[in-house]
Amino acid sequence: MARRAPRDDPGDADLDVGTPLIKSAGMPAVVAALRHANAEMGLRRSALTLLRVNQKQGFDCPGCAWPESGHRHAAEFCENGAKAVAEEATLRRVGPDFFAEHPVSELATMSDHWLGKQGRLTEPMVKRPGSDHYEPISYDAAFDLVADALRTLPSPDHAVFYTSGRTSNEAAFVYQLFVRAYGTNNLPDCSNLCHESSGAALHETLGVGKGSVSLDDFERTDLIVITGQNPGTNHPRMLSTLEAAKLRGARIVAVNPLPEAGLQTFKNPQRVTGVMGHGTPLADRFLQIRLGGDLALFQAAGRLLLERDDSSGTVLDRAFIEQFTTGFDNYAAHVRAASWQDLLAATGLTGDEIDAFVDELVASRRTIVCWAMGLTQHRHAVATIREIVNVLLLQGNLGRPGAGVCPVRGHSNVQGDRTMGIWERPTTGFLDALEKEFGFAPPRDPGCDVVDAVRAMRDGRSTVFFAVGGNFVRATSDSAVTEAAMRRCALTVHVSTKLNRSHTVCGDTAMILPTLGRTERDVRDAGEQVVTVEDSMGQVHASRGRLPPASPQLRSEVGIITSLASRVLGDDVVDWRALGRDYRRIRTHISRVVPGFDGFEAKIAQPGGFALPHPVRDRRVFPTASGKAVFTANALQVLRVPPGRLLLQTIRSHDQFNTTVYGMDDRYRGIKGGRRVVLVNPDDLAALGLVDGQTVDLVSEWVDEVERRAAAFRVVAYPTARGCAAAYFPETNVLVPLDSVAETSNTPTSKSVVVRLEVATQARRSRAEELATRSTDPH
Repeated sequence: MARRAPRDDPGDADLDVGTPLIKSAGMPAVVAALRHANAEMGLRRSALTLLRVNQKQGFDCPGCAWPESGHRHAAEFCENGAKAVAEEATLRRVGPDFFAEHPVSELATMSDHWLGKQGRLTEPMVKRPGSDHYEPISYDAAFDLVADALRTLPSPDHAVFYTSGRTSNEAAFVYQLFVRAYGTNNLPDCSNLCHESSGAALHETLGVGKGSVSLDDFERTDLIVITGQNPGTNHPRMLSTLEAAKLRGARIVAVNPLPEAGLQTFKNPQRVTGVMGHGTPLADRFLQIRLGGDLALFQAAGRLLLERDDSSGTVLDRAFIEQFTTGFDNYAAHVRAASWQDLLAATGLTGDEIDAFVDELVASRRTIVCWAMGLTQHRHAVATIREIVNVLLLQGNLGRPGAGVCPVRGHSNVQGDRTMGIWERPTTGFLDALEKEFGFAPPRDPGCDVVDAVRAMRDGRSTVFFAVGGNFVRATSDSAVTEAAMRRCALTVHVSTKLNRSHTVCGDTAMILPTLGRTERDVRDAGEQVVTVEDSMGQVHASRGRLPPASPQLRSEVGIITSLASRVLGDDVVDWRALGRDYRRIRTHISRVVPGFDGFEAKIAQPGGFALPHPVRDRRVFPTASGKAVFTANALQVLRVPPGRLLLQTIRSHDQFNTTVYGMDDRYRGIKGGRRVVLVNPDDLAALGLVDGQTVDLVSEWVDEVERRAAAFRVVAYPTARGCAAAYFPETNVLVPLDSVAETSNTPTSKSVVVRLEVATQARRSRAEELATRSTDPH
């Protein structure tokens, strides 16, 4: 009998709400990791697999992109890393029998959690026009079908080629090479949804769109500011780095609308004091900022640094400003003229709290600022990151050991994808190098990013969608619009390891091509292959899968891409078949196209790999148009919310990574057995006439006046910043309008959604309870 579960688990009948934790990791994290791994892989397979994660002769964790240190532990993984590995190395399988039993219309009603728990995909599947079932198809027939569709399009720009940050450097390089040889720059990727704002701001101000620090800088720093980031859930191995810095005397400031256990006390499971003792307090200061107030905070900090220097002459690094920057006078005049009342209103902080933050900056000679999507997904996200750069420039904290900018990336090779050319707006230099190496003229016009790709599919301008990895419809904003756009396509193709929601949102013809995971051996004609990845700090290293493939029919991402490219384009200009047989050939091309990869093969043979050059970090060189770092003047943004409304941010639970839901608990926030919750300050609940435990619908409000509703959420009284609320994504992506995007970067504004809370009607509550009772244990 088919196992049934609602797509979003509305009602969450088993939901239990307790007290948020103030300590992270420790034995509970060890127990949770091992329990999850054992359930998916069994005891022996878990031990053999987890001991190879992030090791120099092992495979790179398919989770976050936090770098490995030179001194690696035998257990070089965190709780969520163990869960990510277990999800990929699971013993469960999804084959033809599964798809024969479950029509697509039924799978479309299942939850993200249920879909992910079914197991690894084992062979190519196709859903034909008019059918409600996927059925087996051979790879040859699959490649012919895709090739025919691509060759008959009116223009290459009628196809969209998406990728997530899970692909290797080798797969990413041949993917962008194929797409550009085909004739388009329609290469949207998950960066468009997360750190595009970081790259835009850093490229404009510093000339390099990547972070400027390494792990060594955390060993030398005096002050670490962590803003708009929750490392305890999203980058747990970062906590070990923060603990080491704290024990060496560094101070840590946490800036966030939510208090997070990971930045309060860390119980390091690799230390006796972490397991048996009280753990290490991390944040010395917590600034509970209002959503979107980070721009105002750093603008206020810059103004106060200027004023303090007026009286002492010792706060600013005048020599650095004079030699290495431009735009200082205009910036200084701008922040001095800012309204102090508006700055306070935007941050939700007191003047004393901002003064105390500036005290930390003044006392530090080496400051690192870290951030993640809490900053990048606002309309003024790019301007906010420019303000961070302004504050660091004032004290010369760029190109100095122990100081700099640190955008903390999510997926394990999302930064490497961009380095390899996965970008809808490639630089002229990259395209010139590609043309010189391969002898064809790549397209020069910009392509579609994620939001523009949805618009193109919605409007019928793109009719073929091809994705390598990811879960496009759940990662993207405005879920109803995105799903309708996908269904307008003539062909949708997903190269995937596991089942997800995107496989149930089909074009006329839909295809699933199963691929090897990071944990598995990749054996080609030239023997066992090695791939490479780039971490969040520009370190490139090899990754070697060790497990047998989940199915003999699985092909690598490189193999799938090169086989399709050969079928579409032939092998006259690029010898695709040769690239697919031996990845060393791909790395040879990369070494001649991408700066910093000369001697690629020899460099990855070194234990730990190699660091890519970064002119700001390495030589204090700023490759901007002026040759100097740029101070910018940014308009102050004060997010004013109408009465009776709240400002909502989408967040992850501790039991998920991106759109992959490992379980239904959020241990650190005290949420168990469900995900349809909205966290609201108790004072806001009182003002709205609501009570803890009540069921509400979340309704977003935007200029188009279209109703976007997420139904049946339980209200949880929680110590959020006043006027702010939080709920999990992807369930609340439906509330984020497609056209509500960050200026310059076009990133969805998932951290600043104006919502009203409507008490759910009895009919909706009854329906939610009915659906909840239909849920069964996916195990």
